[in-house]
Amino acid sequence: MLKLLRIRNFTNFGSGISTSASVAAVQSGRFKVSIKHNNPLTYEQAHKPHDIGAKKEWNSFNTENLPSFSVDPSPTVISDMFIRKFISGTWHDLFVTEITIKRQANLIRIGGIVQRSVHARKIYWLIGYCEEMLGGWLQCVVKMEVVTIGGKREVVFKYV
Repeated sequence: MLKLLRIRNFTNFGSGISTSASVAAVQSGRFKVSIKHNNPLTYEQAHKPHDIGAKKEWNSFNTENLPSFSVDPSPTVISDMFIRKFISGTWHDLFVTEITIKRQANLIRIGGIVQRSVHARKIYWLIGYCEEMLGGWLQCVVKMEVVTIGGKREVVFKYV
């Protein structure tokens, strides 16, 4: 009988003090270190999220929320998502870095680094196609600023 009471008291999960470790680890935006240190990172990926604004820039710039413009921010976020999906679908596996979007009044600038795996004429055609299509859909001027490189290895900043 005494053993049975001890088991009941041991399995009683009433309210008490928790002695587990605190969960204060910050994991978002950080890349996991591999065993052989062969995971390539670009310059933007190599910096921590708290370095945004100091060592690293934002991927979206928006100057429409100045007092002279009265634009709701939610359509801006949705159109940024649409631009990123359209560009990544049109330039299939050509963009090596993240797509940067800068908004200035009635002008949207889209930038990034593209690998030189296709002919230059096709790159010029894709730039013109994206500028015309996005300009018609978003009802504003769209400019693409593209830099070409030889391969993905030229963008690697460090290995983790």
